[in-house]
Amino acid sequence: MDRWCALARAVAATSSRTGKVEAVAAYLAALPEEDLALAIAFLGAHPLSGSDARATGLGWAAIAAAAEAVAGTGEGSLGAAYDRSSDMGTAVEELLAGAGHAPDGPVPTLREVGAAFHAIAGARGTAARTALLADLLRRTPPPVAWGVVRVLSGDLRIGLRDGHLEAAIARAFGRPADAVAWAAMCTGDLGETARLARADRLVDAALALFRPLTCMLATAAADPAEVLARMTPPVWVEDKLDGIRAQLHKEGAIVRLWSRDLKEITDAFPEVVAAAAALPWDGILDGEIVGWKDGAVLPFHALQARLGRKRPGAELLAEVPAILVAFDALALGPGAGAPVTTLLRAPLRERRERLEALGLAGTPGFGLTLLERAADAAELDAAFTAARARGNEGLMIKDPESGYTPGRRGIAWLKLKRPLATLDCVVVGVETGHGRRHGVLSDYTFAVIDDRPGAAEGRLVTIGKAYSGLTDAEIREMTRWFEEHTLSRHGRYRVVEPAVVVEIAFDVVMRSPRHASGYALRFPRIVRIREEKSAAEADRLSTVSALHERLAAGGRVRLAAPGAPTP
Repeated sequence: MDRWCALARAVAATSSRTGKVEAVAAYLAALPEEDLALAIAFLGAHPLSGSDARATGLGWAAIAAAAEAVAGTGEGSLGAAYDRSSDMGTAVEELLAGAGHAPDGPVPTLREVGAAFHAIAGARGTAARTALLADLLRRTPPPVAWGVVRVLSGDLRIGLRDGHLEAAIARAFGRPADAVAWAAMCTGDLGETARLARADRLVDAALALFRPLTCMLATAAADPAEVLARMTPPVWVEDKLDGIRAQLHKEGAIVRLWSRDLKEITDAFPEVVAAAAALPWDGILDGEIVGWKDGAVLPFHALQARLGRKRPGAELLAEVPAILVAFDALALGPGAGAPVTTLLRAPLRERRERLEALGLAGTPGFGLTLLERAADAAELDAAFTAARARGNEGLMIKDPESGYTPGRRGIAWLKLKRPLATLDCVVVGVETGHGRRHGVLSDYTFAVIDDRPGAAEGRLVTIGKAYSGLTDAEIREMTRWFEEHTLSRHGRYRVVEPAVVVEIAFDVVMRSPRHASGYALRFPRIVRIREEKSAAEADRLSTVSALHERLAAGGRVRLAAPGAPTP
Protein backbone atom coordinates (compact mmCIF):
# COMPACT_ATOMS: atom_id res chain seq x y z
CA MET A 1 0.00 0.00 0.00
CA ASP A 2 2.96 2.33 0.56
CA ARG A 3 3.95 1.98 -3.12
CA TRP A 4 0.35 2.72 -4.15
CA CYS A 5 0.40 5.89 -2.02
CA ALA A 6 3.71 6.95 -3.55
CA LEU A 7 2.16 6.55 -7.01
CA ALA A 8 -0.94 8.55 -6.02
CA ARG A 9 1.21 11.41 -4.72
CA ALA A 10 3.35 11.36 -7.88
CA VAL A 11 0.23 11.49 -10.06
CA ALA A 12 -1.13 14.40 -8.02
CA ALA A 13 2.17 16.26 -8.40
CA THR A 14 2.06 16.37 -12.21
CA SER A 15 -0.43 18.25 -14.36
CA SER A 16 0.71 16.45 -17.49
CA ARG A 17 -1.73 13.87 -18.82
CA THR A 18 1.14 11.96 -20.41
CA GLY A 19 3.05 12.00 -17.13
CA LYS A 20 0.07 10.66 -15.20
CA VAL A 21 -0.55 7.88 -17.74
CA GLU A 22 3.12 6.84 -17.87
CA ALA A 23 3.41 6.72 -14.08
CA VAL A 24 0.29 4.59 -13.69
CA ALA A 25 1.27 2.32 -16.60
CA ALA A 26 4.69 1.58 -15.12
CA TYR A 27 3.10 0.80 -11.75
CA LEU A 28 0.44 -1.52 -13.23
CA ALA A 29 2.94 -3.38 -15.40
CA ALA A 30 4.99 -4.31 -12.30
CA LEU A 31 2.03 -5.44 -10.17
CA PRO A 32 1.33 -9.10 -9.49
CA GLU A 33 -1.89 -10.42 -11.03
CA GLU A 34 -3.70 -10.68 -7.71
CA ASP A 35 -3.18 -6.97 -6.91
CA LEU A 36 -4.12 -5.52 -10.28
CA ALA A 37 -7.89 -5.11 -9.96
CA LEU A 38 -7.68 -3.81 -6.40
CA ALA A 39 -5.02 -1.21 -7.24
CA ILE A 40 -7.16 0.09 -10.10
CA ALA A 41 -10.27 0.17 -7.92
CA PHE A 42 -8.38 2.29 -5.39
CA LEU A 43 -7.09 4.57 -8.16
CA GLY A 44 -10.71 5.10 -9.13
CA ALA A 45 -11.49 5.97 -5.47
CA HIS A 46 -13.55 2.79 -5.05
CA PRO A 47 -12.85 1.07 -1.70
CA LEU A 48 -14.32 -2.17 -3.05
CA SER A 49 -13.82 -3.78 -6.43
CA GLY A 50 -15.47 -2.23 -9.49
CA SER A 51 -18.18 -4.91 -9.54
CA ASP A 52 -19.06 -4.45 -5.85
CA ALA A 53 -21.55 -1.59 -5.50
CA ARG A 54 -21.77 -1.74 -1.69
CA ALA A 55 -20.91 1.31 0.38
CA THR A 56 -18.56 1.10 3.35
CA GLY A 57 -21.01 3.08 5.46
CA LEU A 58 -18.30 5.30 6.91
CA GLY A 59 -19.05 9.00 7.06
CA TRP A 60 -17.03 11.96 8.30
CA ALA A 61 -17.93 11.39 11.95
CA ALA A 62 -16.92 7.71 11.90
CA ILE A 63 -13.58 8.40 10.19
CA ALA A 64 -12.89 11.20 12.66
CA ALA A 65 -13.75 8.99 15.64
CA ALA A 66 -11.44 6.20 14.40
CA ALA A 67 -8.53 8.58 13.73
CA GLU A 68 -8.92 10.36 17.09
CA ALA A 69 -9.03 7.02 18.91
CA VAL A 70 -5.78 5.90 17.27
CA ALA A 71 -4.08 9.26 17.84
CA GLY A 72 -5.28 9.39 21.45
CA THR A 73 -6.50 12.95 20.99
CA GLY A 74 -9.77 14.44 22.15
CA GLU A 75 -13.04 14.46 20.30
CA GLY A 76 -13.07 17.18 17.65
CA SER A 77 -9.30 17.26 17.25
CA LEU A 78 -9.51 16.11 13.64
CA GLY A 79 -11.69 19.11 12.84
CA ALA A 80 -8.83 21.52 13.51
CA ALA A 81 -6.54 19.60 11.15
CA TYR A 82 -9.28 19.46 8.54
CA ASP A 83 -9.75 23.23 8.74
CA ARG A 84 -6.12 23.66 7.73
CA SER A 85 -6.28 21.48 4.61
CA SER A 86 -9.97 20.91 3.71
CA ASP A 87 -8.94 17.33 2.98
CA MET A 88 -9.81 14.35 5.15
CA GLY A 89 -6.81 12.24 4.09
CA THR A 90 -4.33 15.02 4.80
CA ALA A 91 -6.07 15.83 8.10
CA VAL A 92 -5.81 12.21 9.31
CA GLU A 93 -2.16 12.04 8.24
CA GLU A 94 -1.37 15.24 10.16
CA LEU A 95 -3.29 14.11 13.24
CA LEU A 96 -1.53 10.74 13.44
CA ALA A 97 1.90 12.22 12.68
CA GLY A 98 1.41 14.92 15.28
CA ALA A 99 0.54 12.27 17.87
CA GLY A 100 3.74 10.37 17.07
CA HIS A 101 1.86 7.38 15.62
CA ALA A 102 4.42 4.86 14.31
CA PRO A 103 3.30 1.20 13.95
CA ASP A 104 5.90 -1.46 14.68
CA GLY A 105 4.78 -3.98 12.07
CA PRO A 106 5.02 -3.95 8.28
CA VAL A 107 2.89 -1.58 6.24
CA PRO A 108 -0.45 -3.23 5.30
CA THR A 109 -0.49 -4.56 1.76
CA LEU A 110 -3.06 -3.66 -0.87
CA ARG A 111 -4.83 -6.95 -0.22
CA GLU A 112 -4.85 -6.39 3.53
CA VAL A 113 -6.35 -2.93 3.09
CA GLY A 114 -8.87 -4.33 0.62
CA ALA A 115 -9.83 -7.07 3.08
CA ALA A 116 -10.32 -4.45 5.79
CA PHE A 117 -12.57 -2.40 3.49
CA HIS A 118 -14.67 -5.49 2.72
CA ALA A 119 -14.96 -6.25 6.44
CA ILE A 120 -16.08 -2.67 7.08
CA ALA A 121 -18.69 -2.87 4.30
CA GLY A 122 -20.02 -6.11 5.75
CA ALA A 123 -20.12 -4.96 9.39
CA ARG A 124 -23.39 -4.03 11.06
CA GLY A 125 -23.62 -0.72 12.80
CA THR A 126 -21.46 2.39 12.89
CA ALA A 127 -19.62 1.31 16.03
CA ALA A 128 -18.44 -1.93 14.44
CA ARG A 129 -17.34 -0.20 11.24
CA THR A 130 -15.51 2.50 13.19
CA ALA A 131 -13.67 -0.12 15.27
CA LEU A 132 -12.53 -1.94 12.13
CA LEU A 133 -11.20 1.28 10.60
CA ALA A 134 -9.40 2.15 13.84
CA ASP A 135 -7.74 -1.28 13.80
CA LEU A 136 -6.56 -0.67 10.23
CA LEU A 137 -5.21 2.80 11.08
CA ARG A 138 -3.30 1.42 14.09
CA ARG A 139 -1.32 -0.76 11.66
CA THR A 140 -0.86 2.07 9.15
CA PRO A 141 1.84 4.78 9.19
CA PRO A 142 0.54 8.36 8.69
CA PRO A 143 1.64 8.76 5.02
CA VAL A 144 -0.25 5.57 4.11
CA ALA A 145 -3.25 6.54 6.25
CA TRP A 146 -3.52 9.51 3.87
CA GLY A 147 -4.21 7.13 0.98
CA VAL A 148 -6.47 4.82 2.98
CA VAL A 149 -8.74 7.68 4.01
CA ARG A 150 -8.77 9.29 0.58
CA VAL A 151 -9.95 6.04 -0.98
CA LEU A 152 -12.61 5.68 1.73
CA SER A 153 -13.81 9.22 1.07
CA GLY A 154 -14.45 8.37 -2.59
CA ASP A 155 -12.39 11.27 -3.91
CA LEU A 156 -8.63 10.89 -4.45
CA ARG A 157 -8.26 14.45 -5.75
CA ILE A 158 -5.14 13.58 -7.76
CA GLY A 159 -6.46 14.52 -11.21
CA LEU A 160 -6.87 10.94 -12.40
CA ARG A 161 -9.89 10.04 -14.51
CA ASP A 162 -11.17 6.83 -16.05
CA GLY A 163 -9.76 7.91 -19.41
CA HIS A 164 -6.29 8.16 -17.85
CA LEU A 165 -6.67 4.68 -16.37
CA GLU A 166 -7.79 3.19 -19.68
CA ALA A 167 -4.80 4.76 -21.44
CA ALA A 168 -2.49 3.45 -18.70
CA ILE A 169 -3.89 -0.09 -19.04
CA ALA A 170 -3.34 0.02 -22.80
CA ARG A 171 0.23 1.27 -22.36
CA ALA A 172 1.09 -1.11 -19.52
CA PHE A 173 0.16 -4.23 -21.46
CA GLY A 174 0.70 -3.07 -25.05
CA ARG A 175 -2.94 -3.28 -26.13
CA PRO A 176 -4.89 -1.04 -28.56
CA ALA A 177 -6.55 1.86 -26.78
CA ASP A 178 -9.88 1.36 -28.57
CA ALA A 179 -9.96 -2.31 -27.53
CA VAL A 180 -9.38 -1.33 -23.90
CA ALA A 181 -12.10 1.34 -24.10
CA TRP A 182 -14.56 -1.15 -25.58
CA ALA A 183 -13.81 -3.74 -22.91
CA ALA A 184 -14.24 -1.10 -20.22
CA MET A 185 -17.62 -0.15 -21.65
CA CYS A 186 -18.79 -3.75 -21.77
CA THR A 187 -17.58 -4.83 -18.37
CA GLY A 188 -18.16 -1.57 -16.51
CA ASP A 189 -15.13 -2.60 -14.43
CA LEU A 190 -11.64 -1.25 -15.12
CA GLY A 191 -10.10 -3.89 -12.87
CA GLU A 192 -11.63 -6.66 -14.97
CA THR A 193 -10.57 -4.79 -18.10
CA ALA A 194 -6.96 -4.69 -16.85
CA ARG A 195 -6.99 -8.45 -16.17
CA LEU A 196 -8.27 -9.11 -19.68
CA ALA A 197 -5.65 -6.77 -21.16
CA ARG A 198 -2.84 -8.43 -19.25
CA ALA A 199 -3.94 -11.85 -20.53
CA ASP A 200 -4.50 -10.52 -24.09
CA ARG A 201 -8.18 -11.47 -23.84
CA LEU A 202 -9.89 -8.12 -24.46
CA VAL A 203 -11.96 -9.76 -27.21
CA ASP A 204 -13.64 -11.82 -24.46
CA ALA A 205 -15.13 -8.71 -22.83
CA ALA A 206 -18.88 -8.94 -22.88
CA LEU A 207 -21.76 -7.03 -21.41
CA ALA A 208 -23.31 -9.11 -18.64
CA LEU A 209 -26.71 -8.89 -17.03
CA PHE A 210 -26.73 -7.69 -13.41
CA ARG A 211 -23.35 -6.03 -13.80
CA PRO A 212 -24.29 -2.33 -14.07
CA LEU A 213 -22.61 -0.01 -16.53
CA THR A 214 -21.83 3.62 -15.92
CA CYS A 215 -24.38 5.84 -17.60
CA MET A 216 -23.83 7.75 -20.80
CA LEU A 217 -23.83 11.45 -19.94
CA ALA A 218 -24.89 14.61 -21.74
CA THR A 219 -22.87 17.76 -22.27
CA ALA A 220 -24.50 21.11 -21.53
CA ALA A 221 -25.19 23.44 -24.45
CA ALA A 222 -25.90 27.13 -23.97
CA ASP A 223 -28.34 27.65 -26.84
CA PRO A 224 -29.63 26.15 -30.12
CA ALA A 225 -26.73 27.69 -32.06
CA GLU A 226 -24.22 25.75 -29.96
CA VAL A 227 -26.24 22.56 -30.44
CA LEU A 228 -26.14 22.90 -34.23
CA ALA A 229 -22.44 23.75 -34.16
CA ARG A 230 -21.80 20.40 -32.48
CA MET A 231 -24.42 18.21 -34.20
CA THR A 232 -25.55 17.70 -37.77
CA PRO A 233 -29.31 18.27 -38.09
CA PRO A 234 -31.88 16.87 -37.99
CA VAL A 235 -31.54 15.94 -34.32
CA TRP A 236 -33.85 14.18 -31.89
CA VAL A 237 -35.23 16.06 -28.90
CA GLU A 238 -37.12 14.92 -25.82
CA ASP A 239 -38.14 16.59 -22.58
CA LYS A 240 -35.40 16.50 -19.97
CA LEU A 241 -36.76 14.17 -17.31
CA ASP A 242 -36.59 15.31 -13.71
CA GLY A 243 -36.45 12.09 -11.72
CA ILE A 244 -33.89 9.44 -10.79
CA ARG A 245 -31.65 7.99 -13.49
CA ALA A 246 -32.05 4.21 -13.37
CA GLN A 247 -30.65 1.19 -15.18
CA LEU A 248 -32.87 -1.87 -15.29
CA HIS A 249 -31.47 -5.39 -15.72
CA LYS A 250 -33.89 -8.25 -16.38
CA GLU A 251 -33.57 -11.98 -16.89
CA GLY A 252 -36.85 -13.84 -16.66
CA ALA A 253 -38.56 -12.86 -13.42
CA ILE A 254 -35.30 -11.57 -11.90
CA VAL A 255 -35.17 -7.77 -12.08
CA ARG A 256 -32.69 -5.38 -10.47
CA LEU A 257 -32.32 -1.61 -10.60
CA TRP A 258 -29.26 0.62 -10.19
CA SER A 259 -29.01 4.37 -9.84
CA ARG A 260 -26.69 6.68 -11.75
CA ASP A 261 -23.93 6.18 -9.15
CA LEU A 262 -24.34 2.37 -9.45
CA LYS A 263 -26.06 1.94 -6.09
CA GLU A 264 -28.69 -0.76 -6.14
CA ILE A 265 -32.21 0.61 -5.68
CA THR A 266 -34.22 -2.53 -6.46
CA ASP A 267 -36.09 -2.64 -3.15
CA ALA A 268 -36.91 1.08 -3.30
CA PHE A 269 -39.16 0.72 -6.35
CA PRO A 270 -41.07 -2.56 -6.01
CA GLU A 271 -43.82 -1.52 -8.44
CA VAL A 272 -41.30 -1.09 -11.27
CA VAL A 273 -39.63 -4.42 -10.44
CA ALA A 274 -42.97 -6.27 -10.35
CA ALA A 275 -44.07 -4.74 -13.65
CA ALA A 276 -40.80 -5.67 -15.38
CA ALA A 277 -40.80 -9.23 -14.02
CA ALA A 278 -44.07 -9.95 -15.84
CA LEU A 279 -42.74 -8.95 -19.28
CA PRO A 280 -41.44 -11.55 -21.77
CA TRP A 281 -38.09 -10.03 -22.82
CA ASP A 282 -34.66 -9.92 -21.18
CA GLY A 283 -32.11 -7.14 -21.30
CA ILE A 284 -30.84 -3.81 -19.97
CA LEU A 285 -32.72 -0.53 -20.25
CA ASP A 286 -31.64 3.01 -19.45
CA GLY A 287 -34.24 5.43 -18.20
CA GLU A 288 -35.55 7.70 -15.49
CA ILE A 289 -37.78 6.82 -12.56
CA VAL A 290 -40.43 9.49 -12.06
CA GLY A 291 -43.49 9.86 -9.89
CA TRP A 292 -46.65 9.06 -11.88
CA LYS A 293 -50.21 9.53 -10.73
CA ASP A 294 -53.56 10.02 -12.48
CA GLY A 295 -51.90 9.96 -15.89
CA ALA A 296 -49.39 12.72 -15.15
CA VAL A 297 -45.75 12.96 -14.16
CA LEU A 298 -45.39 14.27 -10.62
CA PRO A 299 -42.92 17.08 -9.93
CA PHE A 300 -39.58 16.06 -8.50
CA HIS A 301 -40.36 17.38 -5.02
CA ALA A 302 -43.13 14.77 -4.78
CA LEU A 303 -40.72 11.97 -5.66
CA GLN A 304 -38.32 13.27 -3.03
CA ALA A 305 -40.47 11.66 -0.35
CA ARG A 306 -39.28 8.27 -1.64
CA LEU A 307 -35.58 9.04 -1.83
CA GLY A 308 -33.54 7.27 0.81
CA ARG A 309 -36.36 4.83 1.59
CA LYS A 310 -34.98 1.35 1.06
CA ARG A 311 -38.37 -0.29 1.43
CA PRO A 312 -41.24 2.20 1.16
CA GLY A 313 -44.46 1.36 2.94
CA ALA A 314 -47.84 0.79 1.31
CA GLU A 315 -49.07 4.29 2.18
CA LEU A 316 -46.10 6.00 0.49
CA LEU A 317 -46.35 3.70 -2.54
CA ALA A 318 -49.99 4.73 -2.94
CA GLU A 319 -49.25 8.41 -2.41
CA VAL A 320 -46.28 8.61 -4.80
CA PRO A 321 -46.37 5.70 -7.27
CA ALA A 322 -43.44 5.51 -9.67
CA ILE A 323 -42.78 4.30 -13.19
CA LEU A 324 -39.62 3.81 -15.25
CA VAL A 325 -39.61 6.04 -18.31
CA ALA A 326 -37.27 4.26 -20.69
CA PHE A 327 -35.22 6.15 -23.28
CA ASP A 328 -32.56 3.65 -24.37
CA ALA A 329 -31.87 -0.07 -24.71
CA LEU A 330 -28.34 -1.33 -24.01
CA ALA A 331 -28.98 -5.04 -24.50
CA LEU A 332 -32.04 -7.05 -25.46
CA GLY A 333 -33.07 -10.64 -25.97
CA PRO A 334 -36.35 -12.48 -26.51
CA GLY A 335 -36.32 -14.08 -23.07
CA ALA A 336 -36.95 -17.77 -22.35
CA GLY A 337 -33.25 -18.29 -21.66
CA ALA A 338 -32.02 -16.95 -25.01
CA PRO A 339 -28.87 -14.80 -24.88
CA VAL A 340 -29.15 -11.03 -25.04
CA THR A 341 -27.58 -8.96 -27.81
CA THR A 342 -25.31 -6.06 -26.85
CA LEU A 343 -26.52 -2.83 -28.48
CA LEU A 344 -23.86 -0.35 -27.30
CA ARG A 345 -22.33 0.05 -30.76
CA ALA A 346 -25.67 0.17 -32.56
CA PRO A 347 -26.86 3.66 -33.56
CA LEU A 348 -29.51 5.27 -31.39
CA ARG A 349 -31.97 4.96 -34.28
CA GLU A 350 -31.70 1.15 -34.10
CA ARG A 351 -31.69 1.05 -30.30
CA ARG A 352 -34.85 3.14 -30.24
CA GLU A 353 -36.59 0.85 -32.72
CA ARG A 354 -35.75 -2.14 -30.54
CA LEU A 355 -36.96 -0.28 -27.47
CA GLU A 356 -40.27 0.70 -29.08
CA ALA A 357 -40.83 -2.91 -30.17
CA LEU A 358 -41.07 -3.88 -26.48
CA GLY A 359 -44.42 -2.08 -26.25
CA LEU A 360 -43.56 -0.20 -23.06
CA ALA A 361 -45.68 2.84 -23.98
CA GLY A 362 -48.91 2.30 -22.08
CA THR A 363 -47.58 -0.71 -20.15
CA PRO A 364 -48.27 -0.40 -16.39
CA GLY A 365 -45.11 0.54 -14.52
CA PHE A 366 -43.42 1.92 -17.63
CA GLY A 367 -43.34 4.87 -19.96
CA LEU A 368 -41.44 5.83 -23.09
CA THR A 369 -40.03 9.26 -23.81
CA LEU A 370 -41.68 11.16 -26.64
CA LEU A 371 -39.16 11.93 -29.36
CA GLU A 372 -39.48 14.83 -31.79
CA ARG A 373 -37.33 15.98 -34.69
CA ALA A 374 -35.67 19.38 -34.98
CA ALA A 375 -33.99 20.49 -38.19
CA ASP A 376 -32.85 24.02 -37.35
CA ALA A 377 -32.38 26.56 -34.57
CA ALA A 378 -35.97 27.84 -34.82
CA GLU A 379 -37.41 24.35 -34.28
CA LEU A 380 -35.03 23.73 -31.38
CA ASP A 381 -36.00 27.02 -29.78
CA ALA A 382 -39.71 26.27 -30.22
CA ALA A 383 -39.28 22.81 -28.65
CA PHE A 384 -37.37 24.32 -25.74
CA THR A 385 -40.00 27.01 -25.16
CA ALA A 386 -42.76 24.38 -25.20
CA ALA A 387 -40.87 22.20 -22.72
CA ARG A 388 -40.43 25.13 -20.35
CA ALA A 389 -44.11 26.04 -20.71
CA ARG A 390 -44.90 22.54 -19.45
CA GLY A 391 -42.82 23.33 -16.36
CA ASN A 392 -39.89 21.21 -17.50
CA GLU A 393 -36.28 22.35 -17.07
CA GLY A 394 -35.25 21.83 -20.68
CA LEU A 395 -34.46 19.39 -23.47
CA MET A 396 -32.25 16.41 -24.18
CA ILE A 397 -30.89 16.55 -27.73
CA LYS A 398 -29.49 13.40 -29.29
CA ASP A 399 -27.74 12.36 -32.47
CA PRO A 400 -29.84 9.50 -33.91
CA GLU A 401 -26.72 7.93 -35.44
CA SER A 402 -24.72 7.82 -32.19
CA GLY A 403 -23.69 4.77 -30.20
CA TYR A 404 -23.99 4.40 -26.44
CA THR A 405 -20.79 5.25 -24.60
CA PRO A 406 -21.03 4.41 -20.87
CA GLY A 407 -19.45 6.92 -18.54
CA ARG A 408 -18.64 9.36 -21.33
CA ARG A 409 -19.81 12.97 -21.59
CA GLY A 410 -19.42 13.58 -25.30
CA ILE A 411 -21.39 15.57 -27.87
CA ALA A 412 -23.70 12.77 -29.05
CA TRP A 413 -26.08 13.78 -26.24
CA LEU A 414 -26.51 17.43 -25.32
CA LYS A 415 -28.71 19.02 -22.70
CA LEU A 416 -30.25 22.41 -23.22
CA LYS A 417 -31.59 24.08 -20.13
CA ARG A 418 -31.80 27.53 -18.67
CA PRO A 419 -32.50 28.57 -15.11
CA LEU A 420 -36.16 28.50 -14.12
CA ALA A 421 -35.62 31.96 -12.69
CA THR A 422 -33.15 33.86 -10.56
CA LEU A 423 -33.53 35.22 -7.06
CA ASP A 424 -31.65 38.04 -5.38
CA CYS A 425 -30.59 36.63 -2.01
CA VAL A 426 -28.63 37.89 0.98
CA VAL A 427 -25.48 36.03 2.06
CA VAL A 428 -25.82 35.21 5.77
CA GLY A 429 -23.08 32.60 6.19
CA VAL A 430 -19.85 31.53 4.51
CA GLU A 431 -17.59 28.51 4.80
CA THR A 432 -14.06 27.59 3.80
CA GLY A 433 -13.94 25.90 0.40
CA HIS A 434 -12.43 22.58 -0.65
CA GLY A 435 -9.73 21.51 -3.07
CA ARG A 436 -8.27 24.41 -5.02
CA ARG A 437 -10.53 26.77 -3.04
CA HIS A 438 -9.11 25.76 0.29
CA GLY A 439 -8.16 28.83 2.27
CA VAL A 440 -10.86 31.09 0.84
CA LEU A 441 -14.48 31.55 1.83
CA SER A 442 -16.30 30.18 -1.21
CA ASP A 443 -19.38 28.34 0.10
CA TYR A 444 -22.20 30.85 0.60
CA THR A 445 -25.39 30.27 2.61
CA PHE A 446 -28.06 32.69 1.43
CA ALA A 447 -31.51 33.84 2.48
CA VAL A 448 -34.60 35.74 1.35
CA ILE A 449 -36.76 38.20 3.26
CA ASP A 450 -39.60 36.63 5.23
CA ASP A 451 -42.75 38.57 4.33
CA ARG A 452 -45.25 36.18 5.89
CA PRO A 453 -47.88 37.80 8.12
CA GLY A 454 -46.46 38.38 11.58
CA ALA A 455 -42.81 38.07 10.52
CA ALA A 456 -40.44 40.63 11.98
CA GLU A 457 -39.51 43.46 9.63
CA GLY A 458 -36.53 42.46 7.49
CA ARG A 459 -36.27 38.94 8.94
CA LEU A 460 -34.10 36.71 6.74
CA VAL A 461 -34.79 32.99 6.25
CA THR A 462 -32.27 30.66 4.64
CA ILE A 463 -33.11 28.94 1.38
CA GLY A 464 -29.89 27.36 0.15
CA LYS A 465 -26.15 27.18 -0.27
CA ALA A 466 -24.01 27.64 -3.38
CA TYR A 467 -20.30 27.49 -4.13
CA SER A 468 -20.09 27.87 -7.91
CA GLY A 469 -20.40 30.79 -10.29
CA LEU A 470 -17.89 33.36 -9.09
CA THR A 471 -14.36 33.73 -10.41
CA ASP A 472 -11.34 33.02 -8.22
CA ALA A 473 -10.59 36.75 -8.14
CA GLU A 474 -14.12 37.57 -6.99
CA ILE A 475 -13.93 34.93 -4.28
CA ARG A 476 -10.60 36.25 -3.00
CA GLU A 477 -12.02 39.78 -2.86
CA MET A 478 -15.19 38.64 -1.09
CA THR A 479 -13.14 36.51 1.33
CA ARG A 480 -11.42 39.66 2.59
CA TRP A 481 -14.78 41.40 3.01
CA PHE A 482 -16.39 38.46 4.86
CA GLU A 483 -13.37 38.09 7.17
CA GLU A 484 -13.77 41.74 8.15
CA HIS A 485 -17.55 41.41 8.62
CA THR A 486 -17.76 38.11 10.50
CA LEU A 487 -20.29 38.16 13.34
CA SER A 488 -19.44 34.74 14.83
CA ARG A 489 -17.49 31.58 14.02
CA HIS A 490 -18.64 27.99 14.36
CA GLY A 491 -15.78 25.75 13.21
CA ARG A 492 -15.41 26.24 9.47
CA TYR A 493 -18.65 28.21 9.23
CA ARG A 494 -18.95 31.97 9.79
CA VAL A 495 -22.09 33.99 10.37
CA VAL A 496 -21.53 37.22 8.47
CA GLU A 497 -23.10 40.63 8.32
CA PRO A 498 -26.16 40.32 6.04
CA ALA A 499 -25.20 42.99 3.52
CA VAL A 500 -24.02 41.18 0.36
CA VAL A 501 -26.71 40.42 -2.25
CA VAL A 502 -26.08 37.70 -4.84
CA GLU A 503 -28.18 36.68 -7.81
CA ILE A 504 -28.88 32.94 -7.61
CA ALA A 505 -29.95 30.79 -10.57
CA PHE A 506 -31.58 27.40 -10.00
CA ASP A 507 -33.65 24.71 -11.68
CA VAL A 508 -36.42 23.81 -9.24
CA VAL A 509 -37.94 25.09 -6.00
CA MET A 510 -38.63 22.31 -3.51
CA ARG A 511 -40.20 22.06 -0.09
CA SER A 512 -37.51 21.46 2.53
CA PRO A 513 -37.46 21.39 6.34
CA ARG A 514 -33.70 22.00 6.29
CA HIS A 515 -34.09 25.73 5.77
CA ALA A 516 -35.99 28.32 7.78
CA SER A 517 -37.83 29.39 4.64
CA GLY A 518 -39.36 25.94 4.23
CA TYR A 519 -37.95 25.75 0.70
CA ALA A 520 -34.72 24.74 -1.03
CA LEU A 521 -33.36 25.51 -4.49
CA ARG A 522 -32.20 22.60 -6.63
CA PHE A 523 -28.81 23.08 -8.31
CA PRO A 524 -28.30 26.68 -7.14
CA ARG A 525 -25.38 28.64 -8.59
CA ILE A 526 -24.25 32.20 -8.21
CA VAL A 527 -24.79 34.37 -11.28
CA ARG A 528 -23.24 37.58 -9.96
CA ILE A 529 -22.84 39.86 -6.98
CA ARG A 530 -25.51 42.56 -6.97
CA GLU A 531 -23.31 45.42 -5.74
CA GLU A 532 -26.01 47.95 -6.59
CA LYS A 533 -28.57 46.31 -4.29
CA SER A 534 -28.97 46.50 -0.53
CA ALA A 535 -30.21 43.64 1.62
CA ALA A 536 -33.59 45.34 1.91
CA GLU A 537 -34.01 44.93 -1.87
CA ALA A 538 -33.59 41.13 -1.84
CA ASP A 539 -36.43 38.89 -2.99
CA ARG A 540 -39.27 37.96 -0.67
CA LEU A 541 -40.40 34.54 0.50
CA SER A 542 -43.73 35.11 -1.26
CA THR A 543 -41.87 35.16 -4.58
CA VAL A 544 -40.29 31.80 -3.79
CA SER A 545 -43.67 30.37 -2.81
CA ALA A 546 -45.20 31.53 -6.10
CA LEU A 547 -42.41 29.89 -8.09
CA HIS A 548 -42.93 26.67 -6.18
CA GLU A 549 -46.66 26.69 -6.97
CA ARG A 550 -45.89 26.98 -10.67
CA LEU A 551 -44.10 23.63 -10.47
CA ALA A 552 -46.59 21.82 -8.27
CA ALA A 553 -49.20 21.00 -10.91
CA GLY A 554 -47.48 17.92 -12.39
CA GLY A 555 -47.74 16.67 -15.96
CA ARG A 556 -44.33 18.13 -16.66
CA VAL A 557 -43.12 15.61 -19.24
CA ARG A 558 -44.95 14.22 -22.24
CA LEU A 559 -44.63 10.49 -22.79
CA ALA A 560 -45.01 8.55 -26.00
CA ALA A 561 -48.42 7.01 -26.66
CA PRO A 562 -48.70 3.37 -27.78
CA GLY A 563 -47.67 3.11 -31.40
CA ALA A 564 -46.04 6.55 -31.51
CA PRO A 565 -43.62 6.58 -34.48
CA THR A 566 -39.92 7.31 -34.30
CA PRO A 567 -39.17 10.74 -35.82
